[in-house]
Amino acid sequence: MLKLHDFCNRALLRDIGIDPDIAAGIHPERLRRLCQEGARLTAQHVRTLQATRRRATLAATVLETIVTLTDDAVLMFDRLLGQMFRREQNSADTALKRDRRNINGKIRLLARLGDALLTAKVSGGDIGAAVEAVVGWDDLGREVDEARKLIRPDAVDPVTVAATNYPVLRQVGPLFIASFTFGAVPACHTLARAVAIMRDLHLGRLKKLPPDTPVAFIRQAWRRAIGPGIPDRRVYEFCVLVELRDRLRAGDMWVEGSRRYRAVEQQLIPSPVFATMRAAGPLPIPAPDTASAWLDERRTRLARRLAEVERKAETDALEDVQLSLGKLRISPLKAVTPDEADSALAPLYAHLPAIRITDLLAEVDRWTGFSQCFTHLQSGRVADEPRAILTAVLADATNLGHKRMAEACDLVTQRQLSWLASWHLREETYGRALARLVNAQHTAPLAALFGSGTSSSSDGQNFLLDRRAQATGAVNPHKGAEPAVSFYSHVSDRYAPFHSTVISASASEAAQVLDGLLHHGADLHIEEHHVDGGGVSDHVFALCHLLGFRFAPRIPNIAARRLHLFNGIEPGPDIAPLVAGRIDEALIAAHWDDVLRLGTSIRTGVVSASIMLERLGSYPRANGLALALREIGRVERTLFTLDWIEQPEQRRRATRELNKGEAENALKRAIFFHRIGRIRDHALQAQTHRASALNLVAGAIVLWNTTYLQAARMHLASLGRSVPPDLLQHLSPLGWQHINLTGDYLWTDPDAPSSALRPLRQMHAVEGPAKP
Repeated sequence: MLKLHDFCNRALLRDIGIDPDIAAGIHPERLRRLCQEGARLTAQHVRTLQATRRRATLAATVLETIVTLTDDAVLMFDRLLGQMFRREQNSADTALKRDRRNINGKIRLLARLGDALLTAKVSGGDIGAAVEAVVGWDDLGREVDEARKLIRPDAVDPVTVAATNYPVLRQVGPLFIASFTFGAVPACHTLARAVAIMRDLHLGRLKKLPPDTPVAFIRQAWRRAIGPGIPDRRVYEFCVLVELRDRLRAGDMWVEGSRRYRAVEQQLIPSPVFATMRAAGPLPIPAPDTASAWLDERRTRLARRLAEVERKAETDALEDVQLSLGKLRISPLKAVTPDEADSALAPLYAHLPAIRITDLLAEVDRWTGFSQCFTHLQSGRVADEPRAILTAVLADATNLGHKRMAEACDLVTQRQLSWLASWHLREETYGRALARLVNAQHTAPLAALFGSGTSSSSDGQNFLLDRRAQATGAVNPHKGAEPAVSFYSHVSDRYAPFHSTVISASASEAAQVLDGLLHHGADLHIEEHHVDGGGVSDHVFALCHLLGFRFAPRIPNIAARRLHLFNGIEPGPDIAPLVAGRIDEALIAAHWDDVLRLGTSIRTGVVSASIMLERLGSYPRANGLALALREIGRVERTLFTLDWIEQPEQRRRATRELNKGEAENALKRAIFFHRIGRIRDHALQAQTHRASALNLVAGAIVLWNTTYLQAARMHLASLGRSVPPDLLQHLSPLGWQHINLTGDYLWTDPDAPSSALRPLRQMHAVEGPAKP
């Protein structure tokens, strides 16, 4: 449930009276550092600060806390409504399972009765006698009464949901509306007025709903269920809260003082600044300055690619593809791994030395110095004992926690681990450490055989929540029935995990695709990115193209995805049935400036791609920017689909890269095994630390394996048993059977030289490779 004390805390901080504009002239990075310090300092430490610094720290912390509590309150309000709908759906499913025997009985009776009536009609028999023969009129009446009781609404019934959840809605809804100031675009003025009426009812200014209460914002399907006129107050308040949630998601309404739920206009580069950037040129995105130039180039390209695919379809020259009169069938990919690969690669893993996870991290740290990236927030100094930092990282990565890690390790205490986590382990330090491992992995000689270094993939991995943290999660019915969160991770084609973020298990993965490509900190030059079906949307196609990435997803049931062509391009008979419509060129041209401003805002980091994609995906159909971006995405998706049909290597490459990410998820599942792999942290920051640490440890294992597999390769070559280079591309550095991930976490070789590798294991009988 929404935490009511969050409203109280926010009100107390707001009553201090600090003007938010006092921070307007401070550099955002400096302000962020002050806020981070203020969140960690105790009252005793604050008193020791110089007066000016103390006031600045306190003011920055108060302002940041108000913003954070505002965002948290809106997010929890969103989740509360989601839980209500989920409970209603679960209740309906439970009733369906409970009554399935009776329902089946009524269906069987209907089938027998129908057969008897149809037979009587065809033969000219007595209809009444037919009914009597099957069930009898008295029994039929009882059966009808029982069947009527089994009727359930086809969709969510707002009247039922409002009645069932009114005690909670009555406690939270009016308080939520009274605690914030909302803004709205003109199209939402009726909803804004409804929100004002709810506020007046809560404050006692109104006793009941006025005669002119607006109802136009209520969904048409709900209006039919509610009936004409002004609905019951409970139902009306429920409809207001649900529509307010949806409009806050889309950005049509916003919360004053929020960071995440600001007006869309406030999140983009200011128009005068963008105009200046555009005049100075060029913009930091690879898109032409005018819509006509873009449209001409894409029209020419689309016409050419369509003609090439049609020519191959006519001559049956498409590999593993059948395309005829609109019927598209793509055969499943054949295995490309040679039969001799397993036997040729097995000796490499067989020679890897057995090692503890602690010693593996220490060795990788000696190679890269990644522990030095975890600097102190205030002083910027590195920790005196690198192994203590690694222990804190390992406590998060294995899901063991500080208390139990301190019991399993004789190096640090629980208090020391908590202090290190507070002052040294932060999102930016995790990012710098991971970037150092990624750079080392991409320069490893063997890694060059895994991929070009210019491709990547991303995927979400569900982690169930412990009972005490379940209120912060969501249920994804496609992935289980328990609350969970998802770690959405990006992996390069050289197996380096270079970004990770925590999202709701029910959130769209498509919104997270671009954040990892734009904000990873490593020396990567990603050109092509792959996702599975969950990461696909026309908006992602559009933004990836505008920002210079080739988006190459593996789309489930791609034959059902319709194509879109420009006016004047006429498809042949094989393609024509696949075409759904025409591209709205006028819409793209009308909003091209907005599209460029959006792309520039994302590229320069003014706003994150995930926030904008979530907003765009929730926009009402009337929003021009969202519709224009969808049209651009349709162009790019059509071009991609033609490539997918014609180029089998494109299909193989997408599958190969996505398989790498899925195999890396298996490694992460093996690392994150404590507490049965369930997360018990409530706070998003703590969950983010788990995800970042898990990514970091997985990256260290990948680098260690790659390094030692190269050493094993050279060793076998010296024995005259070289592994053919064409087989090495099928080697994966994700094995972990030789790594001790469990037991006591001891550090056994702190003084080993940084450049020396451990002796390889000498095997008389070759074992198979450790498989993820």
